[in-house]
Amino acid sequence: MTNNAISDAIPNQEDHYFLPKAVIDNLDRINMLSRRHPVNLLVAGKQGCGKSTLVKQFAARNKRPLATFQIGILSEPGQLFGEHRLKDGETYYQQFLFPQALQTPGCVIHLEEINRPEHPKALNMLFSVLAEDRQVWLDEIGQLKVADRVVFIATLNEGDEFIGTEMLDAALRDRFYVTTLDYLPMDVETDVLHHKAGISRADAQTIVNVANQLRGNAQEPIIVSTRHTLMIAEMVAVGATIEDSFVNSLQIGNDALESILLSLHIELRKTNGKNGSEYKPY
Repeated sequence: MTNNAISDAIPNQEDHYFLPKAVIDNLDRINMLSRRHPVNLLVAGKQGCGKSTLVKQFAARNKRPLATFQIGILSEPGQLFGEHRLKDGETYYQQFLFPQALQTPGCVIHLEEINRPEHPKALNMLFSVLAEDRQVWLDEIGQLKVADRVVFIATLNEGDEFIGTEMLDAALRDRFYVTTLDYLPMDVETDVLHHKAGISRADAQTIVNVANQLRGNAQEPIIVSTRHTLMIAEMVAVGATIEDSFVNSLQIGNDALESILLSLHIELRKTNGKNGSEYKPY
């Protein structure tokens, strides 16, 4: 891919994506700071709460090209830039997209799941491009300098429940401004499901109510992301019941779900006692 191709990679804005005003204000400041020098932003939060969408929206809103890099696949230092390969018995160096993104003015560089590399030293080469100097030397490529107005946005899930993740190195984290996302307020999440999935506001409200009951269970909380509630709403939009949509989207049994629904005074739809046990040819 050429620099021109990266420059053309401006994402489209999404409808019905909501953020707290404080986060929007912070993103606007990040955009202004980038006019002075390249800037780094770390977006942390629960899974499925819109971190990756935030990055796309930032690029779309500010008409910037976006290049996304999966940090979870990195197994050695420098692998973002390229790697040595073998062809016809000869070794050659294949340069990847990352150096081109670095040199594209105004590019938003998304470092996805930055605390999930296969090897803990795989991120060492990032220190130079994220530091004040904003340049790095590679024997195979030469000197690389970060272009004007580049914004690095790293996203991560942190916590014991996220298998394969590491606490982000303190020296690396120190190079970022930080913003945090959480679950949407109930009324906003209801609007999102209603508009994006095309279901009734009443069904959307029920889905959000059940999700919040699961999230707030003191004994055994279940992570129900906005991504998940949207998946559930989309199942309802094509004819599934709310209870079936929850069962098929989450690891939750009918008994636990029935208890929650009844506590919300919502009666389960019965199917002659069979409750989905009927078999049919497919």
